[in-house]
Amino acid sequence: MLFRLLYPLKDIYFGFNVFKYISFRAAFAALTAMVLSIALGPYVIKKLYELKIGQPIRKEDCLPLYAKHQTKAGTPTMGGIIVLLSIIIPTILWADIANENIILAIFATCFLGMIGFCDDYLKATKKNPKGLSARKKFIAQTLLGILLGVYLIFFSANNEYIRQLYLPFLKNPVVYDMGLLTIIFIILVINGTSNAVNLTDGLDGLAIGCVISASIAFAVASYVTGHVLFAKYLHLVHIPGTGELAVFCACIVGAGLGFLWYNSYPAQVFMGDTGSLALGGAIGAVAILTKKELLLLVIGGIFVMEALSVIIQVISFKTTGKRVFLMSPIHHHFEMKGWHESKITVRFWILGALFALIGIATLKLR
Repeated sequence: MLFRLLYPLKDIYFGFNVFKYISFRAAFAALTAMVLSIALGPYVIKKLYELKIGQPIRKEDCLPLYAKHQTKAGTPTMGGIIVLLSIIIPTILWADIANENIILAIFATCFLGMIGFCDDYLKATKKNPKGLSARKKFIAQTLLGILLGVYLIFFSANNEYIRQLYLPFLKNPVVYDMGLLTIIFIILVINGTSNAVNLTDGLDGLAIGCVISASIAFAVASYVTGHVLFAKYLHLVHIPGTGELAVFCACIVGAGLGFLWYNSYPAQVFMGDTGSLALGGAIGAVAILTKKELLLLVIGGIFVMEALSVIIQVISFKTTGKRVFLMSPIHHHFEMKGWHESKITVRFWILGALFALIGIATLKLR
């Protein structure tokens, strides 16, 4: 919004020319998001306490884990509201809101944020410990994938790129036209990413810290993909308009840092599905729009580990009756081994940062 309002005034005062630079707007977007997140925190936490929207801890899921987490019972959940507001408002302020990539990223984030909100609401106020059924969430995530896929294939100005498939380390697409299979591919990315981030959100500060690392990497990837000279130099596909997504990713970073102020161990608030599904959808949408879907497997390595640990555990137990891990997702496995929660979180943050750095490095190694 500020770009549309103030940049045209550059002829009156040259200082307004800075608003054309994505790097300038991304930096101030991150700062705005962080300040807003920190400012909203006490008010939202207080309201959640008043409404008695606390985190239920189910003893029947795992008795040893219940013993470790029972002190968390009653801690306000649905704190993802803080994250959502701190992403959307600064994005509207600092990004070019007429850019279709920004509109789609906001839409995907809000859509899954609403699904997560419904899930948290059922858990906290209707005394339904399971919230929305897995089937309903899958249908909603699939619907979002279909909506994004149909729009990007038939209405987007960049539809020629959307149908292509790129691999990290390679200059040229491995598939030049996936056709309508693109929609199925987008559904897989949205479902996989949103659920993987949701699975990661099991310890204080774990998910949001890993999301911050991934968002920094995608801010870089978005910027160079949207910049014609950088894209040419790095042998990346240049997709016009995707540079604005760097502002959106910067907002995720800022909002995440602000939320971490209250979500770090011991957490004063949990993001709930309101935040985890929305953040997963946001990262997935950015990966799709920048054609970095498979690079997401590298940048989001922690999320891949978490999701794979659940898949491996389920397959192993159903086929052999034995469990590979003491408990899944994998962060709970280390809890059961006696690692302190904060040690697991920090070590996963380190791994998340490492995966993000490797992801950024692949942009040059082509």
